[in-house]
Amino acid sequence: MSRPTGRPATGATAPATALRAPAPGWATEADVVVVGSGVAGLTVALRCAAAGAKVTVVTKARLDDGSTRWAQGGIAAALGEGDTPGQHLDDTLVAGAGLCDERAVRTLVTEGPGAVRRLIGTGARFDADEDTGEILLTREGGHHRSRIAHAGGDATGAEISRALVAAVRAAGIDTVENALVLDLLKDGSGRAAGVTLHVMGEGRRDGVGAVRADAVVLATGGMGQIFSATTNPAVSTGDGVALALRAGAEVSDLEFVQFHPTVLWLGPEAQGQQPLVSEAVRGEGAHLVDADGVRFMRGRHELAELAPRDIVAKAIMRRMRERGAEHMYLDARHFGAPMWERRFPTILAACRAHGIDPVTEPIPVAPAAHYASGGVRTDLRGRTTVPGLYACGEVACTGVHGANRLASNSLLEGLVFAERIAEDITA
Repeated sequence: MSRPTGRPATGATAPATALRAPAPGWATEADVVVVGSGVAGLTVALRCAAAGAKVTVVTKARLDDGSTRWAQGGIAAALGEGDTPGQHLDDTLVAGAGLCDERAVRTLVTEGPGAVRRLIGTGARFDADEDTGEILLTREGGHHRSRIAHAGGDATGAEISRALVAAVRAAGIDTVENALVLDLLKDGSGRAAGVTLHVMGEGRRDGVGAVRADAVVLATGGMGQIFSATTNPAVSTGDGVALALRAGAEVSDLEFVQFHPTVLWLGPEAQGQQPLVSEAVRGEGAHLVDADGVRFMRGRHELAELAPRDIVAKAIMRRMRERGAEHMYLDARHFGAPMWERRFPTILAACRAHGIDPVTEPIPVAPAAHYASGGVRTDLRGRTTVPGLYACGEVACTGVHGANRLASNSLLEGLVFAERIAEDITA
């Protein structure tokens, strides 16, 4: 079901009394300034640089400190035998609860396989069959087919980040790390003309400065840190949406914040970033159970533990209320130690670091804030309502996710729409 074309978006202008930063003490010039260094931002930077554009990447911490490197499960695309973009589209629309933009989803699933292959060409190494060399694919929630490519077992994001950071450095792209972007610069016609930023620390560029550019790309990630418990890293504070709003750009669907069903339960006082237990664990056959070992997802949905995330998260919360419990359990003891060590080494290490051994005991889990499905409103080329300002990745609202993101579509969305932005900028 397509999103109604007349569906209103949220628009805003800068407040009457805004905090003002000092005047920039230094400035640099570029054709494109990319704000953020996850899969979306670095893909834009690489594609624009390859087309001959002068690119500057600005990031709040280090190049690999965003959400991308924390992605465990993988990246979804119709790469397997018998799978098709049409089937991927159907699963995405169902997960989005009728609020996806079908044109955006069709773009994602059609261009996705090629984008993944180009990512591999950039240097990303996915897990593959030792005999055939074919990429290994698994299932996650909401998918009716195995279409999730993964790396390092459960370290897909870390591998993608490694490959893209290495490629950006090899290409000699200008980067400004430890820099908080403050505001959008505009020219006399209201078009984006760069950004002001504050470099936090000492280096060749310190304090408040400016990067002047004809195109500005927001790829700042999500806003999970506005919640007390989240899977997001400390840098995910919604900066990009705030900047866009101050610049007068429209945002949409900010109310659709996805809660991941299975986050490691560390106690009622735990705050900030919490360890994620990937949906891929359920995709490989783990069961959600209560304290009595009852599989409560059976009979609630045809896919049981692999229902879309919103359904699973609500079922867990409902069972917690019914039982007066603070968490439920994910039981994968039947995997055995060899499978845990080979397929989910990151999760195994995180659990053991907190005194839980998934090989011999169920994992205590509860939902936590995970992904912003809404954000800065864009068209299919990543263009916002402010000329010259683009957005991609989690900060953007492309219409792909609707009310609930389908598992492992986030990395794919970052790839596909980053490439579209680069093509639009350099055309």
